[in-house]
Amino acid sequence: MPLPDTLLQRLAAIVGEEHVLTDPDLRAGYETDWTRRYRGSTPAVVRPASTREVAAVLQLCHEFGAPVVPQGGNTGLVGGGVPRNRELVLSLRRLDGVTDLDAASGEVTAGAGVTLAALQEAVRAQGWNFGVDLASRDSATIGGMVATNAGGIRVLRYGGMRQQVLGIEAVLPDGAVVSRMPGLLKDNSGYDLAQLLAGSEGTLAVITAVRLKLVPQQPHRAVALLAVENIAGALRVVSAVRRALTSLEAAEVFFLEGLELVCRHAGLAPPFPAAHPCYLLLECAAQSDESAALAGVLANAPGIRDSALATDRPGRERLWAYRERHTESISAEGIPHKLDVTLPLNRLPEFERRVRGTIAAINAGARPILFGHASDGNLHVNILGLAPDDDRPDDAVLRLVAELGGSISAEHGIGIAKMPWLHLTRSTADREAMRAIKLALDPAGILNPGVVIPPA
Repeated sequence: MPLPDTLLQRLAAIVGEEHVLTDPDLRAGYETDWTRRYRGSTPAVVRPASTREVAAVLQLCHEFGAPVVPQGGNTGLVGGGVPRNRELVLSLRRLDGVTDLDAASGEVTAGAGVTLAALQEAVRAQGWNFGVDLASRDSATIGGMVATNAGGIRVLRYGGMRQQVLGIEAVLPDGAVVSRMPGLLKDNSGYDLAQLLAGSEGTLAVITAVRLKLVPQQPHRAVALLAVENIAGALRVVSAVRRALTSLEAAEVFFLEGLELVCRHAGLAPPFPAAHPCYLLLECAAQSDESAALAGVLANAPGIRDSALATDRPGRERLWAYRERHTESISAEGIPHKLDVTLPLNRLPEFERRVRGTIAAINAGARPILFGHASDGNLHVNILGLAPDDDRPDDAVLRLVAELGGSISAEHGIGIAKMPWLHLTRSTADREAMRAIKLALDPAGILNPGVVIPPA
């Protein structure tokens, strides 16, 4: 149904007429997610600039019974941030302030619309760094990263977004504001709402600002790219480095089919003279140069077929490009099915061995491309060559994940893409508890309806 003109007029009175976007050309970028697999239509995009404006918008939408989809940088990969049924889009990009940076304690407050790259630049200027990093750093926003509990490449050392949050400010669906700011390292005064909202995918409240802890800058970095036989060999190398060096910050794995795709798409030369089945990228970061120590550990690690080591920034970026350019290279080939899964580390080799055959048994023309985080069991299974609505390979892969004791989502969330399979790894009691929380905070069901928990 079209929105009442009265609602649009009152929204414009709150945020300014120029920040209620109804023109189809202006709305288009908010209606399709990064994968291009999930898209919809919205009657309007509302762009508030403060918590007060967000609260007024939600109070008004609650009054009219108008459903709302919160959206940050729209870099999600599971369809959870785009309108599916003509909901209003609430864009948080204008909440882009970085404030109250405490250089003594290493804490900062970031608005929901601050991009990760902008936060990194602001805190590095004060001698700090942020513990989470993503390839989409120029577009991904802090509010969306908290709402999806984003992981990224440094989980091994610093954890995901949940581990960075000290305090939170958010607006409930009826417009009420909850605030645990500026945030305390110790605060044992009841339910931890910040941790509840982290990973809730915009279904319980709209995050408007967060208090974040920072990590020390590590000026010396060494990156090694290794060729190995298989993922089991990669895990053995990671284990050896972790036990020897506390400076290990990233451990990324990818395979020959992905490397060949990246080289073709990005125009990169292969890293080694010969092709190899599996590649492992490691990064160590410390206050002093640990490249010699890393090289020493790798020299004694079995199963390394070839290697490259870089300590200067251009060299490090050259090696990282083989891993970080996977996503864009895959998207350049078509619209992929993206299955972000996690396995117990001891089951990861079996999953990697079986998953390609599992996909081929369903569709012999499908092209699986795998990459991920070797230290935490998280693999990204990308499948090219499928129709957007052909979920049969998705079903087979996610059932294999459940069989091996894994999770159907490691860091991208459930959104709408994974909702039909949530029962595979979350019990009935789990799902009903989540439904009860949703009902308690959003009884009218106006906030991101249909995401994570299906309607009763």
